[in-house]
Amino acid sequence: MANNILQTRTIMDPTAPNRSTAIINGKSSNVLNWDDVAYSWAYPKYKKMLANFWTPFEINMAQDIKQYPQLSEDEKEAFLKIIGLLALLDSIQTDYAGRVADYITDSSVNALMIMLAQQEVIHNHSYSYVLSSIVPKHVQDEVFDYWRSEEILRTRNDFVTNGYKSFAEEASVENLLKSIVYDVILEGLFFYSGFAFFYNLARNQKMVATSTMVNYINRDEQIHVDLFVKIFKEILNEYPEYNNAELADFVQKTFVKAVELEIDWARSIIGNKMDGLNITDVESYIKFYANVRCNQLGFERPFEGYRTNPLKWIKAYEEVDLGKSDFFEQKSRQYTKVNHVDNGFDDL
Repeated sequence: MANNILQTRTIMDPTAPNRSTAIINGKSSNVLNWDDVAYSWAYPKYKKMLANFWTPFEINMAQDIKQYPQLSEDEKEAFLKIIGLLALLDSIQTDYAGRVADYITDSSVNALMIMLAQQEVIHNHSYSYVLSSIVPKHVQDEVFDYWRSEEILRTRNDFVTNGYKSFAEEASVENLLKSIVYDVILEGLFFYSGFAFFYNLARNQKMVATSTMVNYINRDEQIHVDLFVKIFKEILNEYPEYNNAELADFVQKTFVKAVELEIDWARSIIGNKMDGLNITDVESYIKFYANVRCNQLGFERPFEGYRTNPLKWIKAYEEVDLGKSDFFEQKSRQYTKVNHVDNGFDDL
């Protein structure tokens, strides 16, 4: 099979139509007219991403500042290490999204990728915002360096970064498709045991503000996964020769390895140390989401069974519309934006 090298998008092409001819290696003037786009899903996705815009400044951390010292030592360790993990992964995502955008020749999909990258910047900022509220600067610096010193963290992070590396070094159709598989793992699987930890704290009325912010991030990541899945499928529509047994085998093996790494991480950081969070259920939850993501991409589920979510209580946290109600506190929310300098400290 010919290895189709990707061409970067031109800033302006007066000889090309405004509506792109292909999602990659296509022709487009690069003028964006939302009423004349090639992919019908692009504008609804734009509206959804725009409607979900948020910033960390909207969340008052005062209650979490009071509660953090009261967490158990195991809870504190998990809290900080999971934040460290998320910060590293979202930093990678910002860069990866920009690299992919360079080769998207459809102006509407490119715009969505730029919005996605901006949301990843906000996610990364949110981790700094949380940490600056609850721990001193030297601890915050340690958290942002966990990926260097924690072996289990480094192993799973290297899995993704090495998966992106081939695309970064040679931008081909095949390498882009494979990198999207790693992206779906990062955004749609590797975050999820960490999310479960924060949601479990919230249902015990602990660190509700942090968990609310995590829910915003979770909501964004679900949209990001769906966007990359749509790009993946459009590429296969335009390059059907890549939709073959070799790719299917790659997807299966990559997800199986990802689940192994995520379970190792969950056992290490959560284990049976967290009240209300059973590690066996978390492992099943990870396999369940691996099946969900493979199915979204259009491939067979790698794990027999695991067709239902074993953490049934978590649905209220994953699916809540935060603009209308707050399942963390089980009451209607009235948003009050806080000054980004005091970060809620005046409310102590």
